[in-house]
This record gives sequence, C-alpha cells and structure tokens, in this order.
Amino acid sequence: MNRATVVTEALNLLDEVGLENVSTRRLAQRLGVEQPSLYYHFRTKKDLLAAMAQAAMAPHADAPLPAPEDDWREWFLENTRSFRRTLLLRRDGARLHAGSTPTGDLDRIRRKMTFLVTSGVPEREAQMAMLAAGRYTVGSVLEEQADTGAGDAMEGLADVPELDHETAFEAGLALILEGLVQRTEAAASRAS
Repeated sequence: MNRATVVTEALNLLDEVGLENVSTRRLAQRLGVEQPSLYYHFRTKKDLLAAMAQAAMAPHADAPLPAPEDDWREWFLENTRSFRRTLLLRRDGARLHAGSTPTGDLDRIRRKMTFLVTSGVPEREAQMAMLAAGRYTVGSVLEEQADTGAGDAMEGLADVPELDHETAFEAGLALILEGLVQRTEAAASRAS
C-alpha cells in the first residue's frame, strides 16, 4: 500500500458513499488494513482530504496552459468550463474542493494570470475575475450536486424560464466575462 493507492481508494469510496460518509475507518476496511496504518501516509483526515482534492482536480490541473496566440476571452471561458467539468467528475467534487488550497498548482495559476495580463487584462481585474469565476463555479456545482430543486422555487415567478444547470452556469459565466471585457476596455481607453 502506498500513498497513491490510498488516495485512489479514498476517491472511489467518495464516489460510492459521498463525502459525509468517507471515514478513515471505512477506508482502512476497504484497503484491508488497520486504521492506524493510514496515519503512516496521512497524519490527519484533513491531510487525506487535501490529497483527495488535489488528485480529483488532476484533469483540470493537467489541461494545456494558454498559448500566447489564444484569445483570452475564449480561454477564460474554456478554463472555467474545464474546472466545472472536473468538479462534476466526482460525487461531492465541489464540496471536496471547497476550501482546499491549490498547493501544487501555484505555478500554473501564475502562468494563467500572466497570460491574461499579457493579453491586456489589467492585473487586478484578472485576479478578481479568476477568483470570481472559481467561486462561482464551485457554488454552481455545489447546487448542481446537491440538486436542491432551486428551479422549483422559481416556478411561481412569471416570465422566469426554467433553466437546466448547464444553461444557468453558462449564463452566469457570460455575465462574468462581459464584466471583465468592459473593465478591460475601460482600462485600455483610460491608458490611451
């Protein structure tokens, strides 16, 4: 048994029973070991959850970085969509990710920010847009994975179309991008 095996089995357990039911006791049983042997690889459950979150984000973390010739607007949309798709790959993926710190991803985040700034997006606006898009995505996926029936609450309102999760996500993402484009254009006109 190694660290990677423990994380893989923990993620499989997550998919089967959900985040609330993932425990070191259950994981140890699944691996056929005594619970204390897990502490050799992870000192606390929090450490295990952090490793699970990092592993669960691999599809997004391994996505190609933007190239200098990419259109920043299209890249921004696709980067956010990739994040959403990755969160949706795992049961309770958004809950697992929420509050985690992207320890191994800092260089990639810097490179994404550099791409936006080099493309003409003011640094502060790029930072805020990436933060807003990330938090918006986690919140959207939390709602989607919880399937709270939020659309049912809108039923009584006149002229409010019923939206599926993806359509609603895309509408909000378009609003974030629109705001970023407007602020970028305003900054460019002030500079000239």
